[in-house]
Order: sequence, then C-alpha cells, then structure tokens
Amino acid sequence: MIEEGDDLNNEQEEPKETITRVTGMYKDWFLDYASYVILERAVPAIEDGFKPVQRRIMHSMKDLDDGRYNKVANIVGHTMQYHPHGDASIADAMVQIGQKDLLIDTQGNWGNILTGDSAAASRYIEARISKFGLDVVYNPKITEWQSSYDGRRKEPVNLPVKFPLLLAQGGEGIAVGLSTKILPHNFIELIDASIKHLQGKRFTILPDFPTAGIADFSNYNDGLRGGKVRVRAKISQLDKNTLTITEIPFATTTSTLIDSILKANEKGKIKVKKIEDNTAAEVEILIHLPPGLSPDKTIDALYAFTSCESSISPLGCVIEDNKPLFVGVTEMLRRSTDNTVQLLKQDLEIKLNELEEQWHFASLERIFIEKRIYRDIEEEETWEGVIKAIDKGLQPHIKHLKRTITEDDIVRLTEIRIKRISKFDIDKAQQKIDALEDQIAEVKHHLAHLIDYAIAYFKRLKKDYGEGRERKTEIRTFDDVDATKVIIRNTKLYVNREEGFIGTSLKRDEYVGDCSDIDDIIVFTKEGKMMVTKVDSKTFIGKDIIHVEVFKKKDKRTIYNLIYRDGKSGPSYIKRFAVTSITRDREYDLTNGNKGSVALYFSANPNGEAEVVTILLRQAGSIKKLKWDIDFADILIKGRVSKGNLVTKYSVKRVELKEKGVSTLKPRKIWFDDTVQRLNVDGRGDLVGEFRGEDKLLIITQSGMIKTVTPEVTMHFDDDMIVMEKWIPKKPISAIYFNGEKEMHYVKRFLIEQEGKEESFISEHSNSQLEIVSTDWKPMAEIVFAKERGKERKENLEINLEEFISIKGIAALGNQLTKDKVNQVNLLESLPYEAPEEVHADELEVFDEETIHIEKTTDSDSNIKNEKDSDSDDEGQITLF
Repeated sequence: MIEEGDDLNNEQEEPKETITRVTGMYKDWFLDYASYVILERAVPAIEDGFKPVQRRIMHSMKDLDDGRYNKVANIVGHTMQYHPHGDASIADAMVQIGQKDLLIDTQGNWGNILTGDSAAASRYIEARISKFGLDVVYNPKITEWQSSYDGRRKEPVNLPVKFPLLLAQGGEGIAVGLSTKILPHNFIELIDASIKHLQGKRFTILPDFPTAGIADFSNYNDGLRGGKVRVRAKISQLDKNTLTITEIPFATTTSTLIDSILKANEKGKIKVKKIEDNTAAEVEILIHLPPGLSPDKTIDALYAFTSCESSISPLGCVIEDNKPLFVGVTEMLRRSTDNTVQLLKQDLEIKLNELEEQWHFASLERIFIEKRIYRDIEEEETWEGVIKAIDKGLQPHIKHLKRTITEDDIVRLTEIRIKRISKFDIDKAQQKIDALEDQIAEVKHHLAHLIDYAIAYFKRLKKDYGEGRERKTEIRTFDDVDATKVIIRNTKLYVNREEGFIGTSLKRDEYVGDCSDIDDIIVFTKEGKMMVTKVDSKTFIGKDIIHVEVFKKKDKRTIYNLIYRDGKSGPSYIKRFAVTSITRDREYDLTNGNKGSVALYFSANPNGEAEVVTILLRQAGSIKKLKWDIDFADILIKGRVSKGNLVTKYSVKRVELKEKGVSTLKPRKIWFDDTVQRLNVDGRGDLVGEFRGEDKLLIITQSGMIKTVTPEVTMHFDDDMIVMEKWIPKKPISAIYFNGEKEMHYVKRFLIEQEGKEESFISEHSNSQLEIVSTDWKPMAEIVFAKERGKERKENLEINLEEFISIKGIAALGNQLTKDKVNQVNLLESLPYEAPEEVHADELEVFDEETIHIEKTTDSDSNIKNEKDSDSDDEGQITLF
C-alpha cells in the first residue's frame, strides 16, 4: 500500500500505482439518498399537499375511475406502474388517505382510528374517488406531466388541487436530517380563512383532530418549530364511582390509552377498580373507581400520569421548488389560496378559449350553410381547389369573427354531413351562438373579477361539502396539573425519632402517614433544625425528630409556631413562620444559630391556628412570676430566618398547651377562571367569594341538578353548569321548569336539605326542561304567552316568585305557573332586599393578611411583639416538650 508521503514519481518503482481516495467513491451517495428521501418520500409538496405516493395513488384512481368501486388491491397494483416501491407501502398510504374521509369513498373495513384496529387486507376492501376529490383535485388540461420512473407512462408533477388540502389532512414524515408534522385543520374553518385572505382580512387557523378531544393551542406558534399543542381526553363523571372517557387525544387510541391507565395503576399513581372499553363508532371507556376516591382528583391524575394528556410538537416543513421550506400554517394557507386563484384563472382561460373556438366554428358553420358556400365546391376537382373555393366564399362574411380562418377550420367545414346541412335551422344556430356569447361574457366577467369568483368558489365548496364537518376538537386553555397534589399516596412513611431516620422501609418504627414516591417530606428536629427531602427508603435527618409531614410547595397557609432557647443558657424566643420555598436536602437553622439551642415548643398548623400556651420558669434568684400565658395570635408571621420575639431571659422549665387556637387567617378568597374552567386562589377570573373551612360552593346545572361541595382547586365542572356561587344555607333557590309528564310549567322555591348530595329539582321525565333558576332573595320573572289560534295573544305577565309560592322541600312538584300556553320565561332584575349578615364565632380572632401590629406586655421579663400573618386550612398538629 502506498502512503501519502511516498514519492509517487519514483521511476524505479515498478509497477506504477494510482491513488484513488475512498471518499471519491461515495462522497455524493449519502447526499443523493438524503435528497431522494426528502423530495420523493417523506415530505409533501406545498403546491398540492401530496407526498409522491399519495399523488400517484390519486392519479391511478383517476385512471381507473368509472364511478364504481375498485378493489384496493387493484388500485395498488395499478399505482405500482408509477411508484417504484412495494405494494405494502402503497396500501398503507391509501388506507391513511381513506381514513381521513375526504378524498376517497371507502367500502369495507378500513380500520378504526379510535381503537387502532388495522384495515382488512387490500383484496377485501374497495374505494373510489369522492365527489369532493373529483371536484378539487383533477384537471388534466392544466396539469404538468412528467415521465414515470421507467419512462413508460406519464404522471403529474403536481395535481391541480384547488383547496388547502395539506392543512385539511395534515401530514407527517421523517426524512434524512429533517422531519415534518403538519396537524390537520377544520374543513369549514380553512374555507372561511381562505375567504378572509382573499378579502384582505386577518385570520387565524387552529388544528382540529378527527379523534375530537380538548386542546390547548396557546403555544401553537403557527405550526412552526418550537410550538406545542397540549391535547386531552374528554373525561366526565358518570356517577360518584365512575368516570367516562368519550373523546381521546390525537395520535392515541383507546388501546394505548387504557394501557397507560393500567400502568399508572400498577405503579400506584392512580387507583382504578375496573376499566370497560365499549368503543365502537364512538369512544366510550368506563373507569370504575374504588369507594371514597375523589373523582375530580382522579381526573387530574389521569391527565398527569397517563396518555389522557399528551403534547404534540408541530413542525411545518414542505417541499417548494425541490427544496425543503419551513413555513407556518398561516403562510401555507395564503400560498394554497393564491395557488387556487391561479388555477381557477387557468381554468377560466381554458374555458374562454374553448368557448371562443366553439363560437368561431358555430359562426363559420352558419355562414357556410346559410350562404350556401358548400355549392361553390361542386365544380372543383382537387382538394386544393375545394379549400380555396370555400375560403373565397367565406371572405365577404367574416369581418365580425375574432380571429382569422385557418385551413383546419375549412377542413372541419368539409366534414359536415349533408343530412345536417339539409336539417339546418338558422334560428337554432343563432340561439346557440347567442348562448355561447353569454357564456363568453360570463367567463370574461369572472376573469375581470377573479377574487370575487374565487370567493364564490370557496363558498360553493362549503355549501356542497361542509355539512357534518363542523369542529370536533374543543379549544380550551389548560391549567398545569400539579402531580404532587393528585397522585395517590401509594406508600407509607415511617420515622425513628430518636435516631433521626425517616423512610418507607422503617416498618418497625413509628408510622407517620401515607405518601407517594414523588412527595417531598419536611422534618423538624429538637435542635431547631429543618430539612426538606424527597421520599426514600431510608434517609438520615438528625437525631430527636419532633415533626414530620408531607411538604406542600408554595403553601402560605400552613403556619409553624415555635418557642426556642438560644444556646445552652440563653434567652428564649417565640416566632411564627411559613415555609413556602426551600432547597431540597439543605439543613436550615430556625434558631439564632448558637450551639446548644433547643426547641421548647413546636406546632404545625395547616389553617394558621394560634394556640395559647403557658410558660413555666425554673425557680432561680428573685424571679417573682414563674408562670404566665402567651397567645400565638399576638405574634406576627414572619420568615423562617427571623430571630423571633423575646419570651424571657430566664431559664424555661417547660411550655404547656393551655388552649387550642382558631385560625388567625382571613377567609380564603376563591376565583373562577372561565378560560380554564377551574377554581384558583391566585386572583385569576371572577371572584366567587371568601370561604372559611365550613363554607360550601353551590352548583346548579341546566339539566336541573343541584349540589353543594367544598371548594377545591382540583374540581372539574360540567359543561352545562349555569350557577356557581358561595352557598348561603338560608337563602332559597327559585326555579320555573316545564314538567314533561304533566306538560305544564311549574314554580318552586326550596332550600337544600342535604349538604354534599347531588339532587334533581325538576321532574325526571325526558321532556322536562329547566326554564330559569335564581338564587336571589326576591326574584322576578316575566311570562311570555304563546299565541293560540283564534285568540289574541295575552300580555306578558310579571310575577314575584317570593309571593307566588312559599318555600317547600326540594322534592316538591311546586305550584302550577299558568294554564295558558307559555312561549318563553325571562328572568328579570330582582327586587331590592337586604340580606342578613353572617356571623362567625372566630371573626374577632381574624386578622388581615397584611396584619396589624400589636404590642403586649405579659411580664417585665417578657416583651412580645406581633409579627406577620398569612393563609391556611385544617386543624393543627401540636408537639410539647
């Protein structure tokens, strides 16, 4: 082998050798292959929205089209004349087109996009071009042709598609070095957007998936790289122990969805008793839950841990002029619409030329017959003489023609049969010419007003093919699901307080509570140290653990009350604080940091409770007062690093709990964000009210169901919810409804008798319907009567519902509204009424969240100052030392 540094010109070296670098053998092969995959296989063309295999399938179907169904196997075999690949790839591509229900009429088992079932073998299923496909895809007169791969046939370079087909069907492909993922869009919305573009208006288009579901397009980014679409299954509560999935996310199937739920159940992230899949033409998956499990939290858990929610990253990549082009869906639609306009223009120009040719020959034919020019050729003996005689005879009568006469025109005249000449009707001939002139004028008008013609074209498509193609996917903005709040607590947490260990494997030690494997645990020790760590089998924290619980991130309502001694013999301090954010596995010192510090008293209060404790001092020197009480409500809530307020400089013997406290927090404000259909405490949306621990939320639906629930941010709401407000138990609910069984309108007023129970307050008959419902103290309603035959329409009637009927039970039928036929019931502005104020026992203990500064002196040795307030829930946990 000759090295690069050898002297290749050495004449003594025999035989001479030539260096051929290996790279020269294949340096262009990979580039050629990559270009082929990009251009000929994976990425659709922007002109017609087809990949090559799809274009060849549609061309083959047109070759075979006679209005009847063809075996798919036959179409696949025919397509192989144009497509240099195997029959399986062609059949798969054809099934994908057929499942989109736009270009192909299918017959037989073409699979199910909902369940993921595959289509039957191509020899068993049939297909033909749909009417829509015939209308918008083909026109051989304006199609550019090229030779097929073997040169035996002609195939289209691009099909003259007069519709944004790529956006309607979507497209996905992986090439070499790039990929494409164009999501499907709604048929009607694409047409409306095309019309807006032609009108010079702005438009927005968003995907619409054949599997329906719910989608958040807030980060769609016009379908460009970097965008993201979140899609969710539609899950509703069938009853307290059953959830039903009726729509699934795009790119999933019922099988994969159920598998993901079963896997989450096996891992303990959710709890499911049984799953039933009743999917056929429509999705129906029933999820049976164990008793006592919250359906709302389970719905969120399904979104957090299963394929019920998934994320799709679009990537708009198409082929233009044999090059990849990254472009957004808005620009795709503009280009497609502009291309459609040009194709329509070419159609019109071809049609105009054809009509003018028809008019030209019809006019020549009339002159030829009406002026009896055919007699001029009787004496001619040669073909040239015949042509000249006819040409000479026509000349005096052709001044009105739009072009010169050619020899081909004269030849066509000679081909007219004698029978036709003998039966020639001048009037009918003129009518035909007039009709052609009208058509020519119409086509010229369309060309002169091309945009208006294109708009009318799109409107016709919408009218002819838009029925049943309304949007399927619901557009909604999602809240992120916090996995730590909805995961099922699937393991048990234990603590060895003396040795300082926590974990899930310490089963011989003290049981703390249930937790999940993704939870964080907050731990406090007697030395005044705090740490937050992730759940593990066994973790060392520090000796003498005094409190352990699952840590809630950003929790402003859990307040920790602490009294500690600073150092071995230093003064004692009192403090209240919340822990909202930390660095995991970092030790925090809650004392002043001096060696020998110790916690004398500690309590964790999920609802910000402030108890009263008794301080007992050791007998020493001249101390006069050895015992006094401290109320934590007098201490302001500050950060965990605060030193706290001085309790005493003397040695504390012990601290005793004297009286459990009540919450010092202001009632929690709850808002409802209509955009995401969720409650929140962050101030987003409309304020529902201020809620204490016992307060409930009143919910009424259009179907006549009513219930009271404890407000939680994990709650889900039905689509037909019409009332959601803070429930006032003594405030009556008024309703007017149509009783389907008695076929009359009734009025009723009632109070909710059983908290937490969902009940129907109208008749359960299928024709029963709720007209109006009001939670005002003195509601007013207007009755609009229907006009009966032979009678004058009664004047509208206003009624005071409070005076009309007294308060009865929720199950009562109510009073009949009227015997006359009612056309409509309207809710009017209620009468003024001053509602009684609600009084709560703890109101005197409630401090504003911005809080008040209070000074309180309990002893000359103890000077206590208030700190700062915050929010919380539930009863406190207390530890004494």
